[in-house]
Amino acid sequence: MGKFIITQRINNEYQFNLKAGNGEIILTSEGYVQKASCQKGIESVKINSQDLSRYDKKVAKNRKDYFVLKARNGEIIGNSQMYSSKSGLENGIASVKANAPTAEIVDETLKK
Repeated sequence: MGKFIITQRINNEYQFNLKAGNGEIILTSEGYVQKASCQKGIESVKINSQDLSRYDKKVAKNRKDYFVLKARNGEIIGNSQMYSSKSGLENGIASVKANAPTAEIVDETLKK
């Protein structure tokens, strides 16, 4: 079962990572000034992850494949890791689709 992990960056912005059941990070958010915005980002991933048209497949300068997940308004809500193959990218999208809707939310900022 997947998990959304909320953390705080050095610059005090909040971010989340969606981890698959094996603990691998499959999606990383942008930085958010407010924790509430970060939590809304998670809800957006849960909804938008089910629509294949929200995934934008890209190739980085290092020629690795990755994807961004966008909200209905076109805002980027998460970036994948870099993949060495198109099949890896497709598996990453499938993993986000499978894990996001029911993923538990773990707020690691509460441990401080």
